Amino acid sequence: MAPKSAPRKLSGGQQPGTRGTRKRDEDAGPDVGEGLDDWAQAKSLLRPPDQLELTEAELKEEFTRILRANNPHAPQNIVRFSFKEGTFKHISFVDQLAVHFSLVGNMIPKDSDEGRRQKFRAASITGSQEAMAQPSEEAEGGGEGEGEGEGEGEEGLKEAGSQVEVQAAEAEAEAEEVTPRKPKERKLTNQFNFSERASQTFNNPLRARECQMEPPPRATFSATANQWEIYDAYVEELEKQEKTKEKEKAKAPVAKKLEKRTTRKKTSMESMSDDITKVAQAAKIVERMVNQNTYDDIAQDDFMKQNRGMLLLYTLKNPSFPEYIFSSECGIMCLDMHVEHPYLVAVGYYDGNVAIYNLKKPHTQPSYRSSAKLGKHSEPVWQVRWQKDDMDNNFNFFSVSSDGRIVSWTLVKNELMHTDIIKLNVEGSTTEGTEDLSLYTIGCGTSFDFHKQIDYLFLVGTEEGKIYKCSKSYSSQFLDMFEAHNMAVDAVTWNPYHSKVFMSCSSDWTVKIWDHTIKIPMFIYDLNSAVGDIAWAPYSSTVFAAVTTDGKAHVFDLVINKYEAICNQPIVAKKKNKITHVQFNAIHPIIIVGDDRGQVTCLKLSPNLRKMPKEKKGQEVKRGPEVEIAKLDKLLNLVREVKP
Repeated sequence: MAPKSAPRKLSGGQQPGTRGTRKRDEDAGPDVGEGLDDWAQAKSLLRPPDQLELTEAELKEEFTRILRANNPHAPQNIVRFSFKEGTFKHISFVDQLAVHFSLVGNMIPKDSDEGRRQKFRAASITGSQEAMAQPSEEAEGGGEGEGEGEGEGEEGLKEAGSQVEVQAAEAEAEAEEVTPRKPKERKLTNQFNFSERASQTFNNPLRARECQMEPPPRATFSATANQWEIYDAYVEELEKQEKTKEKEKAKAPVAKKLEKRTTRKKTSMESMSDDITKVAQAAKIVERMVNQNTYDDIAQDDFMKQNRGMLLLYTLKNPSFPEYIFSSECGIMCLDMHVEHPYLVAVGYYDGNVAIYNLKKPHTQPSYRSSAKLGKHSEPVWQVRWQKDDMDNNFNFFSVSSDGRIVSWTLVKNELMHTDIIKLNVEGSTTEGTEDLSLYTIGCGTSFDFHKQIDYLFLVGTEEGKIYKCSKSYSSQFLDMFEAHNMAVDAVTWNPYHSKVFMSCSSDWTVKIWDHTIKIPMFIYDLNSAVGDIAWAPYSSTVFAAVTTDGKAHVFDLVINKYEAICNQPIVAKKKNKITHVQFNAIHPIIIVGDDRGQVTCLKLSPNLRKMPKEKKGQEVKRGPEVEIAKLDKLLNLVREVKP
């Protein structure tokens, strides 16, 4: 506080105001000064009992608050439906803008040209109104006088009107001086531009097409879920399941009664038809003889429109009607019969499942079938092949599919157990993704074949035109790879006699014969059409057959002709039919050919196509596997000498 200055003294020796104050105090009396001491005393602050005791450092500590531009009332749980992903997704971005007041106005700045014009117009209007008001007042004052005054009033009005006009003209002139008009700019012609006129075309309005439809039905649903309601829902579901089980149990004795009745009827019919059974075998033979030369065309849908499938087993004695019929809910792509147990047939389905049919059981459904839980393929199964039983004498077969998996199926305790032997990956297709992840392109398997002498060795053909040599013991690596064809490999098969030779065919019109120890093919044959299937003859190491999509079957014998087929036979009558499979009979000189329309054709080889070495006088003709191996080795040696 500033120091108090000393009071000034007057000449009379008294301080100013002391006399007046004493007088006022005396007039006020003794009651005026009462209570002044109480107000002058210092007030004592009461401390609440629950107040915190803070130190000086804590009292001096500063707490800062950050003001953010976020709206505290903005919702944070907005969920919208994503049509791209098909689910409801939480929206992270929320609009934080809150508008408290908005007003649309038409204010103009004063310094602008339009503002100046409006200002001068308002001034001119107010000036004209004041000028018209002055002569009216003068006219009222002159009316009280004589006629001379009236004449003077009329002249005053005329003068006032002329003055108003003059003022208005001056105001307009001032406005024009304030806002001078800009002179029109003349467009300079360009000496390099030969088009000085501009034209504007008329834009046609866009056509708007509208349609009206009934809005979809909507309903507002709201409910609250708690633990009790969830528990009640589970209890209701359990009760429903128990009721269905009780119904099934109630139906079981009825079904047993029906079975007993049917068995009784059968026994009665059998007892009655003793005479018929004696003629049944003879009637069956007669039916085969009558229908021997009659064939029925079979037509099915295309490959991409698979609906239902059938497994039919025919005999050559009756080609018009099958001996066994098995229907399936999905198309059957391939099959293989067990060598030692021919009543077991392994099949592969279009939906990726595999199954085993038992011909001894008269059921239309397969005895064993894979499922999604048991490791089914995700793509169509192209080939199945039985293998030797495992160490526990369980049945075993393999399958190949477009999903790139080679799977081994073992029948254990009436259930198919799967084991992935190898997964096909295209070499050179490894790419590094995010977070150092490696991505592989899966190879699509189309065919495979196991070696006749070496049990663990097998070949796999792919849609990329490559052939992989694999082993059952190595599931993560190939033994070798052949750049075989330019298109998909439709079939690959080992030679039944020679352990080093195999053959492959492709949609690139070629058939190639390989030595698995050499990367270059030994023989290449161009058949001018996509090759669907190939097969080695069981009686010779140098004879094989191939079928093409133009409906022809080709038979080769490398001993007779190494360069072209010795027989080209059209099989199907219609050009639309494409031959897809060919197979030799293991005993008789017969070839079976199948097309994509479901028609199976049986052909017999002529004697010219199955010539055997002639016997010389006094010499025995050597026959057997060793002779067939030597015959093929002789041809391969000639080719190896020619090739560098």
